[in-house]
Amino acid sequence: MHATVGERIVIHGKNVGSPERHGEITEVRGPNGDPPYWVRFDDGHESLVYPGPDCSLERPA
Repeated sequence: MHATVGERIVIHGKNVGSPERHGEITEVRGPNGDPPYWVRFDDGHESLVYPGPDCSLERPA
């Protein structure tokens, strides 16, 4: 996964009925857009994210 600041990330629920988490990438700490990413989630929580197979990017249309 390669991302830029301002893109949105989605962490899909791992179990049926688990909610998705949505957030904005505020810092890219890896080289050339590689992880890890500092993410501000919609609930205000901030965290360092190493995206796995349950993650995707929401790119603007």
